[in-house]
Parts: sequence; structure tokens; C-alpha cells
Amino acid sequence: MKIKVAKTAGFCFGAKRAVDMVYGLLKEGRKAATLGALLHNPQLVEELESRGVRVVGSPKDTPEGHVLVLRSHGVTAETEEEIGRLGLEFLDATCPFVKKIHHLAGCSSEENRTFILFGDPGHPEVKGTLSHCKGPYFVCRDHKELQNLLKSHTELTNTPIAAAAQTTFHMGEWEKCLETLKKVCTNASVFDTICNATAKRQKEALDLAKSCDCMVVVGGRDSSNTAKLRDICAGQCRTYLIEKASELPTFSAGLSVGITAGASTPASIIKEVLVTMAEVNSTEQNFEEMLEESLKSMNTDEKVHGVVVGISPTEVYVDVGRKQAGFIPVAELSNDPVAKPEDIVKMGDELELLIMKTNDQEGTIMLSKRRVDAMKGWDIIQTALDNNEILDGKVIEVVKGGVIVLWESMRVFVPASQATVNRGDDLNEMQGQEVRFRVIEVDRKRRRAVGSIRSVLREERRAAQQKFWEQVEEGQEFTGKVKSLTSFGAFVDLGGVDGMVHISELSWNRVKHPSEVVNVGDTVTVYVKGLDRENGKISLGYKRAEDNPWVKLEREFPTGTVCEAKVVGMTEFGAFASVIPGIDGLIHISQIADRRIDKPQDVLKVGDTVKVKITDVDLERHRVSLSIRAVLEDEQAEADAAAENAPAEAVVFSTEDAAVAEEPTEE
Repeated sequence: MKIKVAKTAGFCFGAKRAVDMVYGLLKEGRKAATLGALLHNPQLVEELESRGVRVVGSPKDTPEGHVLVLRSHGVTAETEEEIGRLGLEFLDATCPFVKKIHHLAGCSSEENRTFILFGDPGHPEVKGTLSHCKGPYFVCRDHKELQNLLKSHTELTNTPIAAAAQTTFHMGEWEKCLETLKKVCTNASVFDTICNATAKRQKEALDLAKSCDCMVVVGGRDSSNTAKLRDICAGQCRTYLIEKASELPTFSAGLSVGITAGASTPASIIKEVLVTMAEVNSTEQNFEEMLEESLKSMNTDEKVHGVVVGISPTEVYVDVGRKQAGFIPVAELSNDPVAKPEDIVKMGDELELLIMKTNDQEGTIMLSKRRVDAMKGWDIIQTALDNNEILDGKVIEVVKGGVIVLWESMRVFVPASQATVNRGDDLNEMQGQEVRFRVIEVDRKRRRAVGSIRSVLREERRAAQQKFWEQVEEGQEFTGKVKSLTSFGAFVDLGGVDGMVHISELSWNRVKHPSEVVNVGDTVTVYVKGLDRENGKISLGYKRAEDNPWVKLEREFPTGTVCEAKVVGMTEFGAFASVIPGIDGLIHISQIADRRIDKPQDVLKVGDTVKVKITDVDLERHRVSLSIRAVLEDEQAEADAAAENAPAEAVVFSTEDAAVAEEPTEE
């Protein structure tokens, strides 16, 4: 049995692009969901599902935390609007060739042209295209339907028309339709929108089928382009459409069998078919070589100038003045992995680019901007090393042993020992930070640049310390950040110099640990209490004089003041009560009641609120004497005085009245 394989078999540009997008998400650890099957290939869909990729029927069904991927066929304008309303995170894997037809459909309405699309009305690509039409349109499956349309709508012969085809439309049918449009319609603009990869596959399949006894078309049964290949081959010889190797028929010895595959068929399935059919390894090897040749054509070291004509979340489309469509994958746009394409380039920007890969079969050129930028960057970064120059960059990645700093599209590795002032600091906290560094090593052969953030930080710290000691004075206020806590105080970074706030200076109230008042990372205002220039030590104060509770007590609670106090402690000789926050006074046992008591607990308990009189304040020794008894005595004295000054009441009983009553009356 002789086996012949089509040169262009397997993924087309759009299919590969869509699959790469999903695999890219999985590689990043993200969750993905596709709006419908990503490609019309059940084996690929099953493989993706095994890796956790969900297939959803509508945007609203997208699971939380998943990125929605729009397949290469494209979606309707209404679906795009729904995705926007729902605020979903998504990747648009619509094939650029399909996007082109969407644009044509929209423009035809603006130009008052009737749009005629040749394709399958039920296909997602056709539905998506028609949704962009705002004016009259028609769909024709083939040349016969076009003839019927022109007979039933004779007005189309003179009406302005825009005609296009589904990207996978049958080339033979398309040529017939073109002929009819040219003869019948006097005002028609016809656009060649059949994917050049599709056209080439169909021509190769036709030529191969003419020279073989049998043809095997590998691909999904729901795939439009695979079905077209089957139809083309079936017109020349016996043809079998299979989805996987297990569906292969048994071929008689001596037959010549041709193999082709749809644009949505993974190379792994095609290889599996070949392994099953061929007993000699050379056939499989030849196929692999042909497949590799069709997918990869390297043209490195060639630079081109291009103009940005389109921007998507994953690619930038560039016009490089050639017939091929130029695109820059987001990974080749910048060395910053989180940078968005729209933040790097704008429509109309002129770029110098490096050709990474050309694919004449697909009509595409893959380009790189970041590599051109990197080439220019090596000379600049070498100059920075020679001049010991300090550069500004951004930490874009934390890697094993250090961090990666992005500067002018150059990736500079900074070892952990050179990344922070103190060894052991968490490098993850540097992610996304703007930093200053200097280059300490450049190795062009290994394409490696090494930098140091630590040396710059230390220099800046020494400069800040020198300036600080030249200007600092006692009583001066500073705003700093709490750097660390100990049992005896808090250390505050004043900007290159550390000072300590003793625990006794943190609050007027008693605290057991500094964390009761401040935490690491807090921004605080402190003042200099003392300076030890010889040893470089600074004592700081945090509590304010105006917040001193003794000042408030002296001002608002002089001796003789009666106020309420809360009992906070008990002893054998009395009870302590809080007068104001931070100040407790003693109620001696003799001052708790207006009678003799054996112990304070007979009258009071912790938590009671009582009325007391401040009988003595010793500001120097910070002592306050309180008395409940004095309050009671004052209240009793007031009651006695009130009784003495009260007016006499009316007589309710008199002995004189009784005597008169007993005196005998005269008869």
C-alpha cells in the first residue's frame, strides 16, 4: 500500500491561535471556559475537558473564576454585547480572517449595499457575520441557491451589492458564483474572503484525490472545512471521513491512499492515523517533516517596519507591506508579562520588528518587537555598567534566587543577596515595585545582565543619614514608619535613620507591650527627646504633653471636686477608683462609708460606679485621694441646713384646746 500525505494538513493559523490561547491560560494556572466547542474536533475538546476546560452554551453560564474564550469561528454582535454587560473576563480567539468578514458586513450596511454571504446558514461563522449587518442581506449555500435568489429578486441585478464567502467555502462553488455575479449584477463589489489556507488545502486535496485510489480525510464530522475536503475528494475517488485512527477501514494491498486533514485537526491525531496505516517508519518521518515544514518557516535576523492596524488582548496586528498578515503575539511585544498591548502600542504606531516565523500556506508572519528592543538595549546597558549609572526599573517577576527587573525592555536579574538592604527580607513584597539599581555584570554571549538594588539602597541610606544628623535637633518632629517592636519599645524609621520610642513614651496609660499602641508598618508622628551623636542613637517621644491626664486633672478636677469614679481595684486598706482615663485615686477604708467598716469589700466591689470627692492631689508624686464619706457628710450637712431654714408648719394639736374643752360650763 502506497501512502501519500497532503503537504498542508492539520491546524490552520486561526485554529492553532485559538488552541494556543487556551493552553496559555492553563500554563498560567488560570481556569478556562470556551463558548461552544473550541474547534469542531471531538478528540481535542475531550482532551481540553480532561484538563479542566469547560464548554458553555452562553456567556451567562461561564463559571465564576473562569476566563471565557471566544472560539475562532467568532460570535454574534449580540453575544459580544452580553459579555460586556456581564463584565466577564474573556479572550477573543476569533480568526482575523473572520473578523475581516464581520467588518465587510458592517461596512456594506453603511454604504447602502445589500450583503450576500456564501456559506452554511447554520454555521457559527455565518451567524456571527450576519449579526453585523444592519441592512438587507441574503445567504446562499451554493451556486444553485444564488441562481434561485437572482430569479426571485430581480431587483438585485441593479442594486449595489457586497458579496463575500465563509472562510471555508468550497472554492469550486465560489468560482461559479463569481462568474454569475459578474454576468448578472451590474453594481457588485465582490471580496475574496475564503481563507488562503482553506483554498490551498482544497486544491491539494483535489490533486491528491486525482492521483490516488482512495482518500482519507481526518477531522471532526461537524467541521465545515473538513466536510468540504470530503466532498472535493469524493468527486474523484472513494473517500472516507474519520475522526480518529480506530475508524480506519481495511485497505487492499497495492492501493494508493491519500491522506489530508481539516484545519481543526490536531497533528497528534493525523500522526496516529499514519502510524496505524504505515508499517515503515519512513512514511511517518516524511509526514512529520512535511508537517513541520508547512507550519514553520524561520526567517530570523530579518527586520521589517510595520504599522499597527489592530490590537487584541493577545496579539497586535501589523501591516508590513507584504501579502502576508503580520501579527505580534503578546509574549513578543514586551518583556513585561503583565503589560497590556494597548498600553504599549497604539493604532498607527510605526514599529521596527524582527521576523520570527513565516507561514506562506497560512499567509501570516509572526513578528517580535521585544527582541528588537532587547538588541538595542544591550549597548545602552553596557554603557550604564561602564559609567556605574543608576537606573530606574520595575520588578516584574520573583524567581528562584532573586528577582527580575525590567528596564527599557531589558530583563535584568538581581540576586537575592543584592535585592534588599537586609538579608532574609521577603522578595515577594517587591513584586510590581519601582526600584533603583545599577548594573554590575553584562554577559552578551549568555544574554545575561545582573544588577544590584542593595548597593543603591545603601548609598541612599548613608546619604540620608548624613543629611539627617546635620539637621536634627531635640524637640524636632518627624513622620516615620514603625519598623519593629520589642518588649521595651518601638523602632521607627525616620528616613534612613532609626529611632526608638521607649514603652513608657508610647502612652500616658500603662501598657504591657508596644503592640497595644502601634503596629509594624504604622505611620506615626514622633519628636526627638534625646540625641546620642557619638553612638548614633535617637530617643523619641510619641505621647503628647497636651494629652497628659495629670494636666487635664489639674485643669478640670481641682481639689474639692465631686465626680463619679469607677472602682478598679481592692486592697485591705481601701479601694482604687478611676477618676479619668490614666488616673486612679485611692479611697481609704476610713473614707468609704460614714460608719466604721471591717473591710472595703463590705461596701464596694470592682466595677461599682460611686460618687467621690477629690480631697487631695499630689502632682509631683502622681497621687490622688478620694472620699465617699466626705460626699455623704456634705449631703447630710446640706440636709440639716435645709431643715433649719424650713418655715414653721400649722398647729395640728394644742393643750390649750384640751383645757378649754374640760372647763365646766355655767348653768
